[in-house]
Amino acid sequence: MELSHLRTFLVLADEKHMTRAAGRLHLTQPAVSAQLARLEESVGQKLFDRTSAGLVLTQAGQTLLPYAQESLSRLEDARSALDQLSGLQRGALSIGGGATATTFLLPPLLARFHEANPAIRFFVREQPSQSVVEDVLSGALDLGVVTLPIKQPGSNNTAPGRLHLEQWIDDELRLLIPPRFELSRQRTFAWEDLAGVPLVLFEAGSAVRNLIDARIFEAGIDPDIVMELRSIESLKQMVAQGIGAAFVSQHALSGTERGLRARAHPLKRTLAMCYRSDRTLPAAARAFLATMRSTRVGQPGPG
Repeated sequence: MELSHLRTFLVLADEKHMTRAAGRLHLTQPAVSAQLARLEESVGQKLFDRTSAGLVLTQAGQTLLPYAQESLSRLEDARSALDQLSGLQRGALSIGGGATATTFLLPPLLARFHEANPAIRFFVREQPSQSVVEDVLSGALDLGVVTLPIKQPGSNNTAPGRLHLEQWIDDELRLLIPPRFELSRQRTFAWEDLAGVPLVLFEAGSAVRNLIDARIFEAGIDPDIVMELRSIESLKQMVAQGIGAAFVSQHALSGTERGLRARAHPLKRTLAMCYRSDRTLPAAARAFLATMRSTRVGQPGPG
């Protein structure tokens, strides 16, 4: 049973005349007759009687009529809903990322996007890069922001596969020093300077922590890790209270905060946007992806 045949049936039921129905449908009379014949063949029953007064619905036609009306009405509702989605008049966007992305990079973009598209609902999840990848691949998230390099679950190789990775923002981790620490009087630091310095770091296993651990290992330092946290703001508060030094993104520094850069081998990373390459993104996700692409940030400037 084809929708075009149902439309023809409804017009015939309304006009009760083959020629008038053909004119309304912008079809020839034989074409209308052929569509009606195919519909009657499909349902296995005659739908109209031809009388001197015109077309009259049979009992089968009267039975089919409300179902055909409801079917086409629902179809129009579906088209309207799809038009609203494509026009961002409704819909949702789910995006995940690490602390830097969800706390400092995404909020201004989301605010701008929300102002332009107030009907879109947002779901933002802060989580480690590997969890972001898993949720994007499972469909729990539309978009993700991850620290490169990233591995697909169950793979030992960096391979895009179903996951599309697109470089977005270059970042550098800076060292925040409590004012009472001797290092606070310097503008830069050497990795060897961290020997014996209490450190407040991100939790073990996170992408940022892996970068820090690798650099400390290369420098041959025995780190004094006094606390592990997940929140950037918590790290900064611990530094302010004099508990220890901490590495945070340059994008997390306020105008009054001075983060020290490493004189050699600075901690740099690239954040990437990720999404499923084998599925059609929702309209809201495609639009927000365009917003993210328009705000790429280059290499960090001097500290």
